[in-house]
Amino acid sequence: MRKKANLDKRPSWDEYFLEVAHLVAKRSTCLRRSVGAVLVKDKRILATGYNGAPKGLKHCIDIGCLRQRLKIPSGERHELCRALHAEQNALIQASLYGISVKDSTLYSTNQPCVICAKMLINAGIKEVIIAKGYPDKMAMDFFKQAKIKVKILK
Repeated sequence: MRKKANLDKRPSWDEYFLEVAHLVAKRSTCLRRSVGAVLVKDKRILATGYNGAPKGLKHCIDIGCLRQRLKIPSGERHELCRALHAEQNALIQASLYGISVKDSTLYSTNQPCVICAKMLINAGIKEVIIAKGYPDKMAMDFFKQAKIKVKILK
């Protein structure tokens, strides 16, 4: 039987899945930002993803970061990056294994960019829970237009 003191420390479901996203982010191979994402439905993890190069390609931690060399600010010129974003990798992982993410919740250590926001909208994600913001107002505008709830959990 658990002591009451332990129950006080027990995380909420949102805190729990966001903590899992932080753990997933530790696998990131990006030199600028480590991001983790977890797709959840009915309190079950469907897929995870972190930012890193496509399967079989060299990672930035091995060959350096083009974005750093070109001094590209965060939130701009996403196409000039070796890595897939954590949200993209989570969606791809689910797709590879035939897992529907419709009506699921995305937990991410950072706010998705507009490219990921568009993918999440079309994948049928119903809610996005994040730990930190990101300099991409358009992404937040798209979520609002798509009626996808975004919650920042610190």
